[in-house]
This record gives sequence, structure tokens and C-alpha cells, in this order.
Amino acid sequence: MNQVLQSIGISSVEVLLHALVTLVVCVIAIKIVTNIVDKLLNRSLKLDNTLRHYIGSAVHTVLWVLAVIIVAKSLGIDTASLVALVGVAGLALSLSVQNVMSNLFSGITLLITKPFTTGDVVEVAGKLGTVKAVGLFYTQLDTLDNVAVSIPNSDVTGAHINNFSREPLRRVDRTFTASYECPTEDVKAAIFDAIAKDERILADPAPFVRLLDYKGSTVEYVVRVWCKNADYWGVYFDLNENVRESFAAKGVKFSYEHVNVHIVEK
Repeated sequence: MNQVLQSIGISSVEVLLHALVTLVVCVIAIKIVTNIVDKLLNRSLKLDNTLRHYIGSAVHTVLWVLAVIIVAKSLGIDTASLVALVGVAGLALSLSVQNVMSNLFSGITLLITKPFTTGDVVEVAGKLGTVKAVGLFYTQLDTLDNVAVSIPNSDVTGAHINNFSREPLRRVDRTFTASYECPTEDVKAAIFDAIAKDERILADPAPFVRLLDYKGSTVEYVVRVWCKNADYWGVYFDLNENVRESFAAKGVKFSYEHVNVHIVEK
């Protein structure tokens, strides 16, 4: 028996039994540690389910690598070369999948910091849409015209992120133009009448209407009103229509860029 064992590199039966006992202890230890880690992860409400699964899998893999090294050492195998091999393999793998690892760690960053969550309307990396999923490698958006877009997480973390769903209120900013012939107070009164027609526009913060600028052929007025986040686009478009109707009812003239030509007779 010993001769057979020695032929495969194991010195004796005692060494083999010791290695088997070590393996059993390692397996039990792995189960205990992974159960503890799983319980701790499940208690953490701040961690995403995907991140919990990733951390659990990573811990499980590391523990098994350590177990293999420990068992190999108990069998008399030179573990220094094995550890070096694992290190070299890990380095080669990390270099070959550098972009993948960048997306992976960026995904973990997004899952921890949570600049947005599923269902938020965001603008990120030049794309505007609703967040469908935040994975470990890609963030998935549905654009306003219903196109599914997958953005690498490294691009997301490296870009400015505008989250339009985070705050409960949003401000609608519009600019309207009127003729120089129309008195300022008449124009402002017509705009306030249009604002009063929409119950979704909030009284607090108060609507803001002021003369903004003098252009070549028009006078610009800035309008800022607040509404609930979900009402933003409805208020935006209805305000355009209501101002047009109010201008017509109040006799306020829209203006446009034009050139007045005066002919002088000699």
C-alpha cells in the first residue's frame, strides 16, 4: 500500500489519512464560514441582491482555494510553487480581462453608492431613459422611444449622472416671447392666468414670471413653476398651450425675428 502511495507522491497511509481529515475539517469550516457570511449579507439591507450573490460566491471560491493549498501541504506537496502559480494565473487573468474587471468593480460601486435605482429616469453617458437593471457589468436603460440600451458600468461611474426621479418636486422652466408693443404687466398677467388654469402647478414655491431679455425683434419672459415630479411633462406641454390661449384672450401678441425696412423718398 505504501509503495502505491509513494508512486503517486504520498509518503505513507498516515499522511493520506491526515490529509483526508484535513480535507473534512476544511469542508466543515467552509460551510460554517459561508453560512455566517450569508447571514451577515442577508441582514444588510443596503446591499443589492446581485452584490450579495457576488460577495458570497467570491468568499466561497477563496475558501476553496485556501483549502486546496492546505490539503496539498498536508500531503507533502510544495505549496510555495502552488501559491506562486495561483498568483501568476490570477495576474494573467486580471490583465486579460482588465475591462471586464473595471466594469465589475464599477458595478459594485453603483450597487453600494446607489446614485439611481430601478425605475428612475436618468441621463448618463449621453443616454436618457428609465433604469431597468443595474448589473455587475452593465447598466440597462429603456430610452424614451423604447430602445433598450446597455451601458458598461465603467462608463457610468466615469460620467455625470442626472437623476430626474430622486426629488419629489421638479421645476418647469419656459421662455416666452412677446412684441415690444405689449406692456410688460399685460404680458405677465396673461402668463399668470395661464398658470392659474393648471391645478398641478404648486403655489409653494410660488410661480416666477419676469422679463428676461431684449432681443432684436422680441422681448423674452422667463417662467418658472414647480410641480410634482410625475406631473413634469404634462405641466410642461400644457403650459405652452395655455399661454398661447391666454395671450390670444388678453390681446398679447407673440413676436418673431423680423426686419423692419424703411424706405426714404428723396
